Amino acid sequence: MNEEQLREKLQKLRSLPGEAETVEFKEAKSGYDFHKIGKYFSALSNEANIKVKNESWLIFGVRNKDREIVGSNYRAGNRPYLDSLKNEIGEKTTGRITFVEIFELTMPEGRVVMFHIPPAPQGIPVAWEGHYYGRDGESLRPLNIEEIERIRRQVTNYDWSGEICSGATFNDLDADAIRIARESFKKKNPRLADETNSWNNLTFLNNARITIDSQITRTAVLLLGKPESAHHIAPAIAQITWTLRDKDAVEKDYEHFYCPFVKAVDQVFAKIRNLKYRYLKQGTLFPEEIDQYEPLNIKEALSNCIAHQDYTLDGRITVTESEDGYLTFVNPGSFLPGSIEKVLHSQNPPSYYRNQFLTQAMLKLNMIDTVGGGIKRMFRLQRERFFPLPEYDLSDNLVRVVLIGKMLNPEYARVLALNPDLSLEEIILLDKVQKKKELTKDEAHHLKERRLIEGRKPNYHISASIAKTTGQSTDYMRLKGVDDQFIRKMIIEHLDKFGETKKIAFEKVMLSKISDNLTEQQKKNKIRNILQDLKRKGKIINKGKIWTINP
Repeated sequence: MNEEQLREKLQKLRSLPGEAETVEFKEAKSGYDFHKIGKYFSALSNEANIKVKNESWLIFGVRNKDREIVGSNYRAGNRPYLDSLKNEIGEKTTGRITFVEIFELTMPEGRVVMFHIPPAPQGIPVAWEGHYYGRDGESLRPLNIEEIERIRRQVTNYDWSGEICSGATFNDLDADAIRIARESFKKKNPRLADETNSWNNLTFLNNARITIDSQITRTAVLLLGKPESAHHIAPAIAQITWTLRDKDAVEKDYEHFYCPFVKAVDQVFAKIRNLKYRYLKQGTLFPEEIDQYEPLNIKEALSNCIAHQDYTLDGRITVTESEDGYLTFVNPGSFLPGSIEKVLHSQNPPSYYRNQFLTQAMLKLNMIDTVGGGIKRMFRLQRERFFPLPEYDLSDNLVRVVLIGKMLNPEYARVLALNPDLSLEEIILLDKVQKKKELTKDEAHHLKERRLIEGRKPNYHISASIAKTTGQSTDYMRLKGVDDQFIRKMIIEHLDKFGETKKIAFEKVMLSKISDNLTEQQKKNKIRNILQDLKRKGKIINKGKIWTINP
């Protein structure tokens, strides 16, 4: 580019919207951290690929806030030193990808350095020092797994589950599993029931998209294969491990299950001790009796593990049943949608699945819903039972799903029961409150605006209006507790009547009156802080461990 073209380009970039994800402005008046330049190179290159742009730009000497030119001395006066940055960046990026060019532009307001960044190559996300970066608006952050997969599949639609197992034959499949698969297929496709009965086994497997041209796929081995046939998918592992633990997490029992998974799902389900749970419904003395875990939720969570785990990681599915009312499902592999919130609020299923062939086969056999549909149903069923919502932990390249088979807080169960108009978002936020999970400022503000909660961060509790509606005034007062002024008054009155008093005596009298949202230690800290405040104000004095009125 010549100088005139560079000026036009700079003016165009400065006029872009505030959150252009393929442009970054930095003042860099004297210098700039080399590693940050590398991270921005990775992020801007990947964003250019994702946004289908032919370039990105990193600009030094321009203030981001108002796009005013302030001038930069970054590697000024030494063009070879500036050019050497290309090699320095290339040493730490994927495939030694580096800047297209580095331009210096002298403007009346000062020197501007313009780094021209190419888009990531088709199918190859660009890493800096082994880590992939991207952008959310103007924020630098790790490139999420869905974006990495989106770039990678630009070149290939590789699907591990659809590969043919060389050497595998029809004899590697379990006859009873095929029979079960037929019945499930007819249940899912009732209009094809009569026609399905006329198909031989190979025709059925082809039409159900379990085999390809009568060749045995990895999907066929997973869903219908005999246990001894699992070597055809090695080093991948076809195994589900169920473990029973007591309330202290001590293992009491376990069992391993192998393919065919179409049978293993029911076998694992049969091991889970789905006990009866009893609770009193609002307005009646007769207890409600339900299964501790909704059966549909168990099968959905387990089938999702089978459908969406990353078999190339050579891991296994685990199902852990805890006697204190928790059921945990874990499968190897990242959660491609990125977040559970994205699934719950999306109106459409994802356009891409990790195991596309396997997922489609399980859909045809009525083993799963499309991703999102089944998860939403799990949340809805838990809400209808007034139980805590499913918990998802997507860390460590694993997907952990926890089903809770009991009420954690009856107060919130009553809130759900008497407020059927609550949105899913509000239910999720109230669920966080009952699990004592932190709310963001905006989340707390929304619940307070709806008059659903009161209190201060992090000790929120149900509001007075909800407590009145649900007949929980006693619980409300217990959670709200007395205010600080009341405690001050109690301390002064106690010292007036009884004279010298140790702090432990105040604790015995007042701990039960302070909000139950606080831990015992937090309650003690509150009493200590109020004593110190009264001391600073000269109303009481401290003699070692003894408190008394200031005469």
